[in-house]
Amino acid sequence: MDSKTSTALIPSQNPENAIKPKPKDRDFLNHLEAYLAKRDGVDKLLKISRYATKIILAYSVLPETLPLNARLKSFESSVGLSRKAFRLGKFVQDVNALRDSHFDSKEDLILSVVAYGGEGLYYFVEQFIWLAKSGLIDPKHSRNLQKISAWAEFIGYIGSISLKFRDLKRIIEDEACLKSSIEIAISRGNGCKEEEQRMKKLREKKLLKKLSIVQDFADALMAIADIRDGKGTLLGPLFVASAGLLSAIISTHKNWLSC
Repeated sequence: MDSKTSTALIPSQNPENAIKPKPKDRDFLNHLEAYLAKRDGVDKLLKISRYATKIILAYSVLPETLPLNARLKSFESSVGLSRKAFRLGKFVQDVNALRDSHFDSKEDLILSVVAYGGEGLYYFVEQFIWLAKSGLIDPKHSRNLQKISAWAEFIGYIGSISLKFRDLKRIIEDEACLKSSIEIAISRGNGCKEEEQRMKKLREKKLLKKLSIVQDFADALMAIADIRDGKGTLLGPLFVASAGLLSAIISTHKNWLSC
C-alpha cells in the first residue's frame, strides 16, 4: 500500500505542529516552487492523480473495451510504481525521529516505538517491493513483501493515531486555559491581543491535528484493505480509492501550509 505520509508520524516535521510564517512578498508561483521542491510535495500530487484515476475506474463509467480505460489502468499502475521510488531511504527519517524524541512517560515511549517503528519498517520494505515490481528482484516475493508492508503500516497508524489523540487532548486543555485567561483579562478591562493571537494559532493547530487524525484513519483503512485483499465491509475499490483521495488532499493541504 502506498498510503503513508512520513511526516504524519514525525512531530519535528509535522505541519500541524508548527505553522511557519510566510514571506509577505512571496507569490503563488514562488510558493508552488517551494512546494514542488519537496519530495512529499510531488508525492502527494502523484497520490491525488492515482486515487482520482482509481475512482474513475471503480465507478466503471468507461467500457472495459475502451482504449482509454486501458490507458487509465496503465497510468494508475505507473504512478503507483513511481511513488514507491520516491520512498527510497525514507525510513531513515523515522529512525532519526525516534532517536531524537523526548518522552514524558512510558506510554509515550511505547506509542512512539510503535508509530515510528511501524512506519520505518513499512518504508524499508516498500523499497524491496519497488525493486520486485521494477523487475530487479524476483517478482514471486512481491506478495509476501506487500503483506509485511501492509501490516507494518497498519501497526504504525495505531501508534500514530494514539499519539495524535494525546496531542489533541493537550491542545484542547491549553486552549481552555488560554480562554479562561482571556476572559479574566477582559473582565478586568485589560488588553489581550497577544493572548488572542495565541488562541488563533492554537485553533489552527487543533484543526490541522484533527485533519491529520482523519488522514491516518483513511490511510489505515487502505492498509486493512491490503491485508484483507480488498475483502470485507467498506473495503471495496470505490470506498478505498475515496479514502486514498481524501488522505492525499489533506496531506497536500498540510504540506502546502508548511512550505
